[in-house]
Amino acid sequence: MTAAAPRALTPAQTHALTRRVTTLSVAVAAVLIAVKAAAWLASGSVAMLASLADSGLDLVASLITFFAVRYAAVPPDAEHRFGHGKAEAFSSLTQAGLVFASAALIGQEAIRNLLAPHPVTQGGWAMAVMLMSIALTGALIYAQAQVLKATRSIAVTGDRMHYAADLASNAVALAGIGAAAWLGIGWADAAAGLVVALWLVWGAIGVFRQASQQLMDRELPEDDRARIVALMTADPRVKGVHQLRTRASGPYIHMQMHADLDPTLSLAEAHAVMVEAENRVLAAFPAGDIIIHPDPRGLAEPHGGVFAETAVP
Repeated sequence: MTAAAPRALTPAQTHALTRRVTTLSVAVAAVLIAVKAAAWLASGSVAMLASLADSGLDLVASLITFFAVRYAAVPPDAEHRFGHGKAEAFSSLTQAGLVFASAALIGQEAIRNLLAPHPVTQGGWAMAVMLMSIALTGALIYAQAQVLKATRSIAVTGDRMHYAADLASNAVALAGIGAAAWLGIGWADAAAGLVVALWLVWGAIGVFRQASQQLMDRELPEDDRARIVALMTADPRVKGVHQLRTRASGPYIHMQMHADLDPTLSLAEAHAVMVEAENRVLAAFPAGDIIIHPDPRGLAEPHGGVFAETAVP
């Protein structure tokens, strides 16, 4: 199942949305670090320590995302003719690496405490902190989801996946702390920490996969490609589209294609047809960077080097 097309937003509108939500992400991470640090010092809970470590990395990852979305929105320059959009994908890769490191440290501490459990003190205080953490994280995820309905920011997607994993891990930590503090099940706290570590690894794999797809210039979803072709051929003077290549780069979408035109058209007429087609596509994809090569239908010899029609559909 392919993703639904986002609302048509200009790069400036997309940047404004991502700026706001990344600022909120940094603020939430900072608040959670403060309250979880106090709760861990009071309770000695391994699950709380795991959650605190995760929130610490959340802050680092959110700061990386905070600056990445701003750099990604910098217009193209002489050294970066395709813009700076891939900074978002690099930030997501950094997030994935941080999460892997966090999971390893948390897992090590959890296994140590599984072998030698220790009691959890101030369980009520620790549970209250986890409930607050769940509420704040849930609110942030909702805000990020609203932004992602209008944009395809890979950086915000990675940040949201990270916090979604946090939401689940906070719930697990809450259960572990409660079982250890109120039911006397000493190993439950360490077991919850180990579950959190495994959950973080799974989330990091998802972030890594999505970021690497953008860095490797993976094609847009098929419904978007079909939409581009439909917009191009809405004018009957455009007889067909082939060798369509697309890729996302942060807030930008780069498209290259060959369009079949009536060979009797003059150069000026063909240019006018291409400009109209480009404007139709830009109305649906305002952040698009579009290159169209017109071909005389039925008269164009194979061309394009290693990206010729015989190699790329």
